[in-house]
Amino acid sequence: MNVPHPPYYLGCPSWSENAWREFLYPEDARPNELLGLYAQVFNAVEGNTTFYARPAAATVQRWADVLPEHFRFTAKFPRDISHEGDLRLHLRAAEDFIRLMAPLGQRIEPFWLQLSSSFTPGRLGELATFIDEMQCPLAVEVRNHGFFDRGEDERALNRLLLDRGVERICLDSRPLFSCVSTDPAVLHAQSKKPKVPPRPAALTQFPQVRLIGHPVLDANEPFLLQWVEKVAGWIEEGRTPYVFLHTPDNIQAPLLAQRFHQRLMARLPGLPSLPELDRAPPVQQLGLL
Repeated sequence: MNVPHPPYYLGCPSWSENAWREFLYPEDARPNELLGLYAQVFNAVEGNTTFYARPAAATVQRWADVLPEHFRFTAKFPRDISHEGDLRLHLRAAEDFIRLMAPLGQRIEPFWLQLSSSFTPGRLGELATFIDEMQCPLAVEVRNHGFFDRGEDERALNRLLLDRGVERICLDSRPLFSCVSTDPAVLHAQSKKPKVPPRPAALTQFPQVRLIGHPVLDANEPFLLQWVEKVAGWIEEGRTPYVFLHTPDNIQAPLLAQRFHQRLMARLPGLPSLPELDRAPPVQQLGLL
């Protein structure tokens, strides 16, 4: 049965959480089946795995064999490229990484460059050169507070990206930091994620959003509804947003993503439902209603 594709990309930061067998994957699913199962429900995934380690060429080919053409894998440049010194010194490594990921073709659209908090406005020249040298679709996430002051530094960043057709990734960590908890997973996430204001830039046809959710699903509602309205507006403008949902330990990330889609369906009548796996539990067990 052909299921219509939604007019935006929705996913989670990974696909290989064993805990998802409790509500998303079949209990007997083998590890090498998880990506294919994930892609039956969601049409995008954050390529966090490539930030921490380059995959083997055979692994990339397996991903390409499993993922449908309409799927999007936003592969992050490895952290030795994005986080270790002058970006201009890593151009060859970045080109090698793009070649490594080539079997995925247009399913990697865009590549993500996640910059550290130490990447200051004074280094925009490095970023300009990096973008100009890369022959691939790009999106950039900045974390230095100088890019969030609504001053000239932020305007310079936005102009640079807009002029080059590069999207600015919007990170919204407000739900995470609204949580007061002693849970180690929450504390770890709060220590790692930047506390910066959301900047839904939409500089290109493909706005990019990462929402780091509260561990209590219902506590995310006010943030979800804000994003539902923003994403619906982008879709109505003819844009194709990318939306990725996290939770502190990401165990509930698919539930949060499914909840987001349900809210968006209410806002955009006619939006198709997300597919369900044949062997997955019925939706009423997901605690989404």
